[in-house]
Amino acid sequence: MRTGGLAAVLAAGAALRFATLDAQSLWYDEAVTARLLRSDFGAMARAIPDSESTPPLYYALAWLWTQVFGTGEVGLRSLSALLGTVTIAVVWALGRRLGGDRAALAAAALAAVNPMLVWFSQEARAYALLGLLGALSVLLWLRALEIDVVRRASETPPNGVSHTSRPRRDTRLLAWGAVSALALATHYYAAFLVAPQALWLLLHAPGRRERATLLALPALVAAALAPLALGQRENDTAAFITGSELLTRLAQLPKQFLVGYDAPLEPLLVAVTGLAVLAGFAALAAVLTGRIDAPPRERGDGARVAGLAAAAVALPVLAAIAGEDHLITRNVLFLLPLACALAGAGLAAGMRVVFRPALLALGAACAAGVVVVMGVARDPELQRDDWRAAVRALGPVAEPRLVVASPGSALEPLRYYLPRLATASPPAFTTAEIDYVALSVRLPGERPDPPRPANPPAPAAGYALADRTDGETYTVLRWRVPAPRAELISPSLGLDGEPAALLSITPR
Repeated sequence: MRTGGLAAVLAAGAALRFATLDAQSLWYDEAVTARLLRSDFGAMARAIPDSESTPPLYYALAWLWTQVFGTGEVGLRSLSALLGTVTIAVVWALGRRLGGDRAALAAAALAAVNPMLVWFSQEARAYALLGLLGALSVLLWLRALEIDVVRRASETPPNGVSHTSRPRRDTRLLAWGAVSALALATHYYAAFLVAPQALWLLLHAPGRRERATLLALPALVAAALAPLALGQRENDTAAFITGSELLTRLAQLPKQFLVGYDAPLEPLLVAVTGLAVLAGFAALAAVLTGRIDAPPRERGDGARVAGLAAAAVALPVLAAIAGEDHLITRNVLFLLPLACALAGAGLAAGMRVVFRPALLALGAACAAGVVVVMGVARDPELQRDDWRAAVRALGPVAEPRLVVASPGSALEPLRYYLPRLATASPPAFTTAEIDYVALSVRLPGERPDPPRPANPPAPAAGYALADRTDGETYTVLRWRVPAPRAELISPSLGLDGEPAALLSITPR
């Protein structure tokens, strides 16, 4: 029954992640990933310091993955989908420690259908790996804290630690250290989860050998990454985060954890999912305070994970207040598997007291998650920037064209779908067509409309509007003259009046 339930939940979670891997266009960040992975390994490694604001582990794994599966949309994203599916199993194991078999299934079900976990399981970036390694580090941390693994010095024999327990203890501490090191090599924000775990283990470690064992790998990786982190701090690739207020981003975090960035019927589904999760947390609080009976180990592990999650929320907030502000939902994605495990354990505990209401809350949360995931897969307005559809609206390229694309970062995603696209080079370019491609600038939690000029002016004398496509998330205007002529290359403004990328495209 136990493995059958887990297999069913894993199958459902995998279906939600793999079935629609190509439903959405690649957006800017994924196009950057694709460009990196299409390089040889050395060139990719050399480009990461200037291109990225995260450590290199994901890109190394993804480079190896795409050597087999390619850099198409499905090939790029399938690694994240696999990592996201494995995360469900880790959440199941966490839930089982917190509340037994029923809690394990409840936690796994919440993780399987969570819209934000599904979203990043379909994105060719490091966040699915961050979620997996974060959850796995917590599971190994709990195992390392078991009384037969790490004992206080006062509990050991006079001549030191028992020889029979030392190999098992060292193995568990080393396993936690290895996974924590991998998490740090995936994302710098993993430090906010790893550091409290390390401190807790240090306070319980009986001797220098144990402390050295648990700290060796995380410390080594942190030291190796320090120069890269300092260099990336200066490249400003994450400066967009502070474009919105810290309080706004903090307010967005719980909503996005519940239903993702955008959702159909969003107020209703936020309310349904939020009430179900709150019910789970309330029941968990009753377990921790002794109002619902639970075995001591489950109560202790629940308190530890809840305290760890609270610390992992507070630390990045304090860092942001202190001036190191990179706080955004995806950077703390490691918290979401923990929240699923805690809520699942709480709902399972609630079933011991009020079975039907707690089961109904779990079912409602899972149903809401499925509605959101399927709704996003069907509605382009709820999806990533649709550069693929914008390129399709440009039509076949039979002759050279100039392309004025906005926002100004459009070259990266457009070039994924139009490999012959390049920055237009002065002084002139001979063409019979000038195209405008415009998507709105989207900040997390926002859904702005694309530019829709009613009477757009011609880009130059003699050009007539040959075609216009007003997609749900983009606008494409195609201007033509009867015969090719030399056009002066000069800085351009997009349809939104902001600086745009001036690009050129040539036929094969």
